[in-house]
Order: sequence, then C-alpha cells, then structure tokens
Amino acid sequence: MINRENENTETVVHINRVAKVVKGGKNFSFSAVVVTGDGEGKVGYGTGKAREVPPAIQKASEHAKRYMIRVPMVGGTVPHKVWGRWGATRVLLRPASPGTGVIAGGGVRAVMESAGIQDVLTKIVGSRNPFNVVRATFDALGQLMTREQVRRLRGVDIGGETTETSPELPDVEKTDEVSEASVEEEGPAAGAVADEGNKEGETS
Repeated sequence: MINRENENTETVVHINRVAKVVKGGKNFSFSAVVVTGDGEGKVGYGTGKAREVPPAIQKASEHAKRYMIRVPMVGGTVPHKVWGRWGATRVLLRPASPGTGVIAGGGVRAVMESAGIQDVLTKIVGSRNPFNVVRATFDALGQLMTREQVRRLRGVDIGGETTETSPELPDVEKTDEVSEASVEEEGPAAGAVADEGNKEGETS
C-alpha cells in the first residue's frame, strides 16, 4: 500500500494481528510498520497499534513523519559498505554501480526506495521479522558517512592537508653535535684500551 501526500511516499511494510484471549472471547488488535520518505535522501519509519487497521496505519505514518533522518548518498548509491543490527537481525548495505537497481527484499526495499537510493546491494542475515528488518536497516543508514564527514573527523581539510599541527621533528644538527661530543669523550678511553693491548702483545 503506497500513498503520496505532500510529496512523501508512504509504504506499509507489514500489518500484524494480535489476539488477546479474554473471558468473553478474543480481542483483536493490529500493529503496523510504515516507511515514509521524499525520495531525495530523507526517510523515516514508525509503528502504530490500534483496534482497527486504518488507525494503526495512521499512527505509524505520523510517527514516521515526525522522526525522519537524512541519508548520505554518493550519486544514487550508499557511500560505503555497512552492517546494521537490531535484535537477531543483521542487514548489509553495499554500494553498487549505476544501473544495478535496488537488490533488496521486504522492508529493506521499502526503505531504500523511500530514501531515493537507486543502486544498492543488500542482504538480510538472521531473523526476517519485518519490524526488526526495518529497524536494522535504519541502524545501518545511521552509520553511513560521506568522504567530507570522515575527513572532518580525522582533521583533514578538503585539500588533503591536516589541520592539526604536526609534531616537531628533532634537530639534526643538535643530534650530530651530541654524537660528536660523545665520541670525543669516549675517544681517550678507547685509545688507552688499545695501547694496553699493544703493550701486552709486545711483552708476549
């Protein structure tokens, strides 16, 4: 189910029915997970519970719009390989060359298409619970970083020069003077040992 409202795409990933057994019978309730995005790098997800399906979807949609994140992209793919995890679910996102398309299934595809990612390779490892898959996918998206962000964290500017002051190198001339002074001090002692060795050779 896809709805377009205010230029945002809403995708209902999964609807779960829960039955609670009571004295008079069973009470049914529904929980839904919805992914929404503008197709230009902003995406969010939400969950909602209600006695009927439409109110559960509405609650999930409002929650998704309230907590949207910005996904860093390079062209139409993700910047680098990343693993996301939630519970027993692990999701792999890997960059792909242009024209590859969205190689994903279930909740991962809904998140990628809503975010506007056109080329990506994905893999789900472990539990395939739709709720956990969506959460693990957003955990992976939250770890993505662009090249500029990495350079900024490492203290490297755009030109490639470090912004931090480099440690001072030892003065070569001073070290040479020290080594020469030490040689001069050790010189007489070494000469005395050599003279003693020559004398012993002559006596023998």
